[in-house]
Parts: sequence; C-alpha cells; structure tokens
Amino acid sequence: MKLLKSLLAATAVAAIAMASPAQAETKRIALVVKALGIGFFEAAAKGAEEAAKELGDVEVIYTGPTDTTAEGQIEVINALIAQKVDAIAISANDQDALVPALKKAMQRGITVVSWDSGVAPEGRQLHLNPSSNPLIGNMIIKLAADHLPDGGDVAVLSASATATNQNIWIEEMNKVKGNYPGINVVATVYGDDLADKSYREAQGLMQTYPNLKAIIAPTSVGIVAAAQAVTDAEKAGEINVTGLGLPSEMAGHIKSGASKSFAIWNPIDLGYSATVLAYNLATGRAEAKPGAEIEMGRMGSLTLNDSNEGAMADPFVYDSSNIDDFKDIF
Repeated sequence: MKLLKSLLAATAVAAIAMASPAQAETKRIALVVKALGIGFFEAAAKGAEEAAKELGDVEVIYTGPTDTTAEGQIEVINALIAQKVDAIAISANDQDALVPALKKAMQRGITVVSWDSGVAPEGRQLHLNPSSNPLIGNMIIKLAADHLPDGGDVAVLSASATATNQNIWIEEMNKVKGNYPGINVVATVYGDDLADKSYREAQGLMQTYPNLKAIIAPTSVGIVAAAQAVTDAEKAGEINVTGLGLPSEMAGHIKSGASKSFAIWNPIDLGYSATVLAYNLATGRAEAKPGAEIEMGRMGSLTLNDSNEGAMADPFVYDSSNIDDFKDIF
C-alpha cells in the first residue's frame, strides 16, 4: 500500500512538474514596425509593453528594419522565425511582398496579425485597422477643406508607394473628394517615411504648384517634414499642412500656424490592441474567423469582417483648442 501511495505521489509530482512550465511559459510577441526610430511606432511599443504588463506572461520584442522596405522586414521576419517567437504583429511596408515569409511563419506555428498597415489575407490571421478606412479617407480631405471655404489646390505627401494603409486612405479620399466643392487634388508624392526626403518632396510641391493651399500628409513623418518645409518657406498661414500626426511632434506647428488641425488615433492604444489580439490567438483564447469578436482588453473587442479585418476606433482631431492637453502624452 505504501508503495502504491509512493507511486501515486511521484506521479502527481511529475505531472505538476510537467504542467507548471506550460502554465508559466512566457509568450514572446514580436511587434514589427515599418522602420525603427519613428515616433508613432515608438508610442505603439509603449502600448505593447502596457499590454504585456497587464497580461503577465508576455515578452514583447520591438523590432523592425532601419528603412521602410519590404526587404528589410523580410529579414526581420526570418530572424523571428529562427528565434521561434510565438506571435508576430506587423505593420507592413508591402502587403504582398511579405506574404511568403509570413506564411512560412504560420506554417511553423507562429501566430501572425497585421496592424496599422495590412498584409494580404493569405499572409496573416487578422488585420487591425486603426480606424475605418472610409472614415480616415474622408477625414484627411475634410481637414483641408474645412479651412478652404472657396476651394483651392491641395496635394498629398504619402509614405512609400507600396504602403498598404496610405494607398487605401488616399483611394478612399479620392472617392469622396467630390463632396468638397472647389478642392482640387493636384498631385500625390512619396517621401518613404524619411524626414529629409519628405521635406524635399514638400519643397517640390510648393515650387511646382504656386497656388497650393494645403498639403495632406497621412503619415506622422511626412506631416512634420511638410510643416517644417512650409515654415522655412515662410508660408505658414498661407499653406495649411494637415493629415495624420502625433500631438508631441505637431504642437509647435499648430502654434506657428503651419498646421491648423490634424488627426490621429492613439498609437499607444494601437500597439496595446495588436499585442492583446496576438496573445489571444497565440494562446487559443480566440480564433480569427469572419464574424468573430475578439477581446482587446481595455479597448473593448474587435469584430472581424469577411476578410478577417476590424477597426479599433475613430480618428480624433487635434487643433489649437486641445493640443496642449495631449502634447506631453504621445
């Protein structure tokens, strides 16, 4: 009898020893951004760390290439596959070029979600849009039109020509531009989310279009560079720079008059939500399928459409009335 009890006790101890590591195993979630050194993504990383602290068993790996190229992100993805991370949450530089590498990741059992800038459906399990694409497209042209009651020439300064989110927002913008009489979109140029190139592109727009009244930059790098170019050209108040930016980076340009208003969702919330979604899929707490509602912690839940995409929140407008309330936050 003693022998039987000893065997049972030993079996129980062994079972606990085997179960404990699995229960306590830390999930490694890689937050892959378009490029390192961009304020928007550094804010998103803060949100990811917030989610990791809240979840308790998550290690966030914040990484990305040094420039906004698909090739750079593919190198990062392959390195993460070799490290056997549990999940990859990526803001894509190219929706199609990343698919083979991300499919390989999923074949190795790695959860893949895209956020901010999407990956084609076959290369991820779900995509988190920061907001509704039609709402963003309408917002960026409305921000220009609101300050041009008589209309005028406006131009777009985008990130890279292959950036998924930028292209979708510009497409949505062009669908509704007829709703704003007199607004004439004269050009779209690309600064590749590089400050110096974006600055030069903004200078080129001002030289090419002498009647330019607004520059719309749906990228946090481009909007700051364009506002600085307008300021340096002594055209603050004459040319309005608007689009999507960070309060901390745009506060001075609001005060100078180079920008009358801009919009953005909270990138901290975006990084937080992407991390929680990746965690819930990686741990089997949720399954990405059309119609599913997946929890995003304090941000509520994400409802997936037929393409396994969902929107986090509406964009929020910042101007002189509220910029001081947010400039020290992100």
